[in-house]
Amino acid sequence: MFARVTRFEGEPDKLDAATKLIKETVVPGAQRLQGFKGGYWLVDRATGKGFSVTLFESEAALHATEDDAAQLRSRASSVARITAIERYEVVAEAKVEELAPAR
Repeated sequence: MFARVTRFEGEPDKLDAATKLIKETVVPGAQRLQGFKGGYWLVDRATGKGFSVTLFESEAALHATEDDAAQLRSRASSVARITAIERYEVVAEAKVEELAPAR
């Protein structure tokens, strides 16, 4: 699995508008990207800084989505400034396993 990390900054008083845009435009757009496996969008309400981590099934899928991801970032530029875009290989993952009910 591979990940794209996008760092951004916005005005703290505009975070409600940014959150709305993320939920209504960016997330649905990301879900349509080839090989998309999941994502997280995180913000610090005090500073207006944040980042997203989007996960893809392969390095090829990550690279194949560069143009579409750039268009999504462009839509978000009305409420936030993109400060960095980084790409990583995911080398480990941890999840909480649900316990089966006791019998």
